[in-house]
Amino acid sequence: MAYQKLQAGEALAVIPSDTIDIPNPANQVISGTTTATTADKLVDSGATFATSGVKIGDIIYNTTDTTIATVTAIDSATTLSVSANIFASGESYELYTQSSESPSNGCVLYVGVAGDVKVKMAGGNDVVFKGVTAGSFLPINVLQVFATGTTATDIVALW
Repeated sequence: MAYQKLQAGEALAVIPSDTIDIPNPANQVISGTTTATTADKLVDSGATFATSGVKIGDIIYNTTDTTIATVTAIDSATTLSVSANIFASGESYELYTQSSESPSNGCVLYVGVAGDVKVKMAGGNDVVFKGVTAGSFLPINVLQVFATGTTATDIVALW
């Protein structure tokens, strides 16, 4: 009997957010560790934010405590203003550009721990998938996983 095989080339752990889309992992430009704690800022004394292609609206993952924010201003080569107070000194981050050359046109989801999953589809509508079982795939074209309305965890985006 034939079966459909999912062939993904990229994967990224999903950090659900009511305001921020899932970033395209092909657009990761910077990763590092914060060197200071400043409210609503990402400070990395070893960074070169001003010359590395960082733009307002880019998405930042705090991979230490799995939180997410966007860049709201480029303050200097080593400091970014961000949309949420998610950083303390010594935390790891990944920054993803929002590029028109390589946009996120949607991804498939893998759900590790059972629950409901509220998503924004690539077509723009929101939908809640109720009672998604652990270890299952949602073979749909998703741009965002909402924090509100999502009870499933360990969600991975696949492209």
